[in-house]
Amino acid sequence: MKKIVSVVLMAALMAVSSLAFADEVKVVATVEKIVVEGTTAKITIKDSKGAKIDVIVKDQLTIDKLNDKRIVVGDEVRVGYDSDTKEAKKFRKTAGC
Repeated sequence: MKKIVSVVLMAALMAVSSLAFADEVKVVATVEKIVVEGTTAKITIKDSKGAKIDVIVKDQLTIDKLNDKRIVVGDEVRVGYDSDTKEAKKFRKTAGC
């Protein structure tokens, strides 16, 4: 009986925990607009289907690249972001060296 209860509780816990985490969305898109405000930046990107997405970047290295104009409007970027908070986990140019 204890095994059955523990299995049911474990299954319920795993089901609930998988719903709590947001998915990471990965997209290749073109930069449409950049607004840098201190240690964060709000960047509007446009994917290949034409959908515009607002992404928040908090990574200091990426903020430095935006301030130095190494990433500008019109660049193609590879972005990985959290689907709930729209916070970028990965933000890189697709162009090579």
